[in-house]
Amino acid sequence: MIPRTFPPAPAWSPDGHRIKAELDYSRGTEKTLVYGALRVRGGQQITMAASSRNSVFYQQFLQQIEDANPTGELWIITDNLSSHNSLSTRTWLEDHPRIHHAFIPVGACWLNLQEG
Repeated sequence: MIPRTFPPAPAWSPDGHRIKAELDYSRGTEKTLVYGALRVRGGQQITMAASSRNSVFYQQFLQQIEDANPTGELWIITDNLSSHNSLSTRTWLEDHPRIHHAFIPVGACWLNLQEG
């Protein structure tokens, strides 16, 4: 074996390992969460930024969806986040009978197109 006589390629150490950059990641108070909806027919999209994933913000988002779609039934396909099925959300949905939830099965995240 002949020792290396030339410098390693950029981002590689002399002993042949890739140099990894330090991660600068945190979940601090400055986070912003985004709710999103898509009307499959027509391609209309609705988004809303929120500071938390709680029932209050989720219900505000559902209200935006309802306001943007004044007629017909609305089917919301969603995951099993607790705010999507909380008592306050279920009570809110009783007052908005046009909105129906369809939950993706637990463990089937590949069905949730937002995960991609």
